[in-house]
Amino acid sequence: MRVGEIEVLPVVDGVGVEVAAEILSRPGVDDPWACHGGHLGADGTLRLPLGGFCVRTGDRTVLVDAGVGAFDDGKYTGGGLLDSLSRYGIEPGDVTDVVFTHLHFDHVGWAAHQGEIVFPQATYRAHQADWEHFVTGPAADPGAVGKLSPLEPRLELFDADFTVAPGLDARHAPGHTPGSTIYVVSSGGRRALLLGDVVHSVVQLGERDWQVIWDVDPAAASAVRNGVADEVADSEDLVVAAHFPGMRFGRVVTTDGPRRFVAT
Repeated sequence: MRVGEIEVLPVVDGVGVEVAAEILSRPGVDDPWACHGGHLGADGTLRLPLGGFCVRTGDRTVLVDAGVGAFDDGKYTGGGLLDSLSRYGIEPGDVTDVVFTHLHFDHVGWAAHQGEIVFPQATYRAHQADWEHFVTGPAADPGAVGKLSPLEPRLELFDADFTVAPGLDARHAPGHTPGSTIYVVSSGGRRALLLGDVVHSVVQLGERDWQVIWDVDPAAASAVRNGVADEVADSEDLVVAAHFPGMRFGRVVTTDGPRRFVAT
């Protein structure tokens, strides 16, 4: 995908499989997926692609999220991200920046491997609120501590919106996690929003009140999600998230009905 002069490449790492009704639903509704069965497998499962996006802008090669890593717990399986980058001609030493939408395990897997930084020339960036929540705070996740602590020599934390690289801006979008961040690609009058886990399924772009069980603050997450969807609706802006089917970009439209996602 090109956004003006900037190239945005989906980087596939693996897949996760969840029972859809157990993770994402409308509160108080017995069968919320009844009208959205086409998004599910025959057994009611939702397949969640895992990975990130590589943004090439100027002389910078920026990886937005790092997949789940060399991991397999029977539900989430990764390991393909480095091969995916290689197919684009990108080796670990070519990556200049690694930025995270948030610090859940399926977005930081290739940050480090077996205690060693995977992208040795890169500056790693995460929102300070997420670093404190997952790594240094009183309720820190031991798995996150082990995975992310090796990054500290190359880590820069941020606590305000900023420009990562020409045409790539970080925008705080708290709710799913305290430091959840959207990355906005803009060039030549065009925009694409890399949503992270602000949205897990394209269904949420049409269903205003659906909640995912992993949102730290469901009310804030819903406000952010609906605010973004309304902002881009019926515009030329593209949106994408790593968990979208095929990691495909699309637009939010309201023509002839309620708000919905249409893949490009």
